[in-house]
Amino acid sequence: MKSIFNRLTLALITSVLFVSCMPPQGGDQGKAGNSSNIMSLIFLPLMILVFWLFFIRPQSKRAKDQKKFINEMGKGDKIVTIAGIHATINKVNDDGTLQIEVSPGSYLKIEKSAISMEWTAALNKPATGDAAK
Repeated sequence: MKSIFNRLTLALITSVLFVSCMPPQGGDQGKAGNSSNIMSLIFLPLMILVFWLFFIRPQSKRAKDQKKFINEMGKGDKIVTIAGIHATINKVNDDGTLQIEVSPGSYLKIEKSAISMEWTAALNKPATGDAAK
């Protein structure tokens, strides 16, 4: 939540600086000045919306998927760590760690957060029709 707040604050500050650095438009300060203020007020929320759609929302979704993936892991699952170590889960500990078997009789204790969701999914993906032939 703190990260999202920091990104939103950064987006707001960036937008305000961008709008405030724009040169005044037109020589007449009557209608042109009001139009410029309205455009600035419209531009700021649009900029925040774009930042939210393209940066904050996808990151939140990815974090949610990673948490779900980590919570569903169990004994016997084949995994790949973020360091590229291929292993099988031997034991799930209560303290947020896993005991993995790297090779027969060789065990490591790692954090659950060290599991790569993308690489593990690619490892466990079923073989396609071409590979089965």
